[in-house]
Amino acid sequence: MRRLAKLDHRHVWHPFTQMRDWLRREPIIIASGQGAVLREADGREYLDANSSIWTNLHGHNHPQINAAIRRQLRKIAHSSALGLANEPASLLAEKLVKTANPKMVGRASPRAGSSAASPHLSKVFFSDDGSTALEVALKLAYEFTRRTRSQSVGREPSRAMQPKFLSLAGAYHGDTVGAVALGHIDLFHQSYSGLLFKTDKVMAPCCYRCPFNRAKPERADARDCRRCNWECVGKVEEKFSAQKKRGNPYAAFVFEPLMQGAAGMIPQPNGWLRQVAEIARGHGALLVADEVMTGFGRTGVSNSELLTPNSEFLFACHHEGVQPDFLGLAKGMTGGYLPMAATLTTQEVFDAFLGEYEEFKTFFHGHSYTANQLGAAAALASLEILQSAGSVRARARLQKNLHVELQGLWSLPNVGDIRQAGLMAGVELVKDWRTRQPFELRERAGIRVCEAMARRGVLTRPVGNVVVLMPPYCTTPAQLQKIVSALGESIAATLKN
Repeated sequence: MRRLAKLDHRHVWHPFTQMRDWLRREPIIIASGQGAVLREADGREYLDANSSIWTNLHGHNHPQINAAIRRQLRKIAHSSALGLANEPASLLAEKLVKTANPKMVGRASPRAGSSAASPHLSKVFFSDDGSTALEVALKLAYEFTRRTRSQSVGREPSRAMQPKFLSLAGAYHGDTVGAVALGHIDLFHQSYSGLLFKTDKVMAPCCYRCPFNRAKPERADARDCRRCNWECVGKVEEKFSAQKKRGNPYAAFVFEPLMQGAAGMIPQPNGWLRQVAEIARGHGALLVADEVMTGFGRTGVSNSELLTPNSEFLFACHHEGVQPDFLGLAKGMTGGYLPMAATLTTQEVFDAFLGEYEEFKTFFHGHSYTANQLGAAAALASLEILQSAGSVRARARLQKNLHVELQGLWSLPNVGDIRQAGLMAGVELVKDWRTRQPFELRERAGIRVCEAMARRGVLTRPVGNVVVLMPPYCTTPAQLQKIVSALGESIAATLKN
C-alpha cells in the first residue's frame, strides 16, 4: 500500500463513510485535475461524474477562477467580517442579489400580508457551507416570525411563542443541529433525535414510488407517465390547514426546488412547486429554498415562458416562477474551489433585527471565515463564467446530450427509473423494473455499481440504490458517453439480473 494511503488509513476519518469498509481496501488518492478529469499520483485518470460531490461547476483547474484567486491572494487572503467590510464580498453580494431577482412573469402569489407582489431578496449573509446557509435561514425565520407575530398582538416576543417549520419527507438540509432538525431521513438523523427540536414533514412528490400513482411501470421517467390527481399537493394543503386550526400557523415551508438530492435524486413533476408555494403563501408562511445542490445552473436551461429578454435563470425555484423569502446557497458557489455559502433574504427580515445597541436585537450568529476574500473572488469569477453566452450554450448542450445518452440504460432490467433535472440525473437500481422491487441496503447495489464504474475510470457516489450523475459543465460529448457507458456496463456486470 502506498505511503499516502497508509497515512489516510491511520489518521483520516471520512464523512458519510463506514470506515470498516474503507480500511479494507487501498483508497484512490487524487493528486491533480483538469476539466472533467481527476488524476492519481501514478497518472491514472478518472472522469469526475459527480463534480466532486456536486460542487465543481466549470471543471478543475479553470484558468479564469485560478487567475481570480491569484489576483486576490496578492492583496489579502482573509480579514474578519465582524466589524469590517471587504471589496470582493461586497461585489459578490451585489451580484448575488441581482442574479437572485430575475425578471419573471407568472410568479407565485405573494405571502399573506406582504406589501410586495413578490419578495425582493436584497440582503446577503455569508457563511461556510450548505448546512450553515440553512442554519442561518432557520434562525432568521424563527426570530422574524416571533417578532412580527408579537408585534401584531402588541407584546414582547415570548418564549412560549414557538414558530413551527414544515419540510418534505426525505428532506436533507445539512448536518448542523438546526439543519438536521429540518431533515427527515432517519438513516442520517435518528441517532441525534435527542438533540433536535421537532419539525413537521409532508409527503414529497416521488412519482416513481407514489402510492397515488396508478400508472404501471414503464420504460420512461415516472413523471412523464404518472396517473394521479395531485394528491401530493392536497397533502400539503391538509398539513397547512391542520396547523392553522391549532392556532400556530407554520412559520416557514422549507424545500429543495425541483430535485431532492440526498432523498435519492427525487424530482418534482412540473407544476408541483408552484402549487405548493401558493398554498404556503396563502397560509402566511415564509418560503425557504434550499438551493445548495440545485443552484447556479444545475437545473438547466430556463422555461422560456417565464423569461424576459436578456435574462437567464440560475436558480431552480425561478423555473416555476417561485421567489422565496430565504435562498440558501453553497456547493457550486465558488465553482467548487473554496468553502463558501450565502443566505439571501429580504429588507423586511433585515429590518426586524434593527434596533438600539442595548436592545440586543442583533442577529447573534457568525463564522470566522464569513465573507472570505478568496472565496468571494472565486465566486465572482464563477458567476461571470456562468453568465457568459458560451457557458449557457455549453449547459444547454450538456443537458440535451445527457438526456440522449441516458435513454440507452432503459434496456437494462435492473434500471427502474431514470430521473433527470437539467444537468443532473439519478438512476434507480431495482431487482426487476416490472415490480419496482428495491435492493436491500445490505446488498450494497449502488455502492457495488459505483465501485465497478471506478474500475472503468469513472468516479461517482450513490445515494442508496440511486446512482448520481452530475458532471461538470465542461464535460465533452465523448466524456459524457464514457460516463454513461461505464454506468451501463457496471450495472450489467454487477447485478446480472
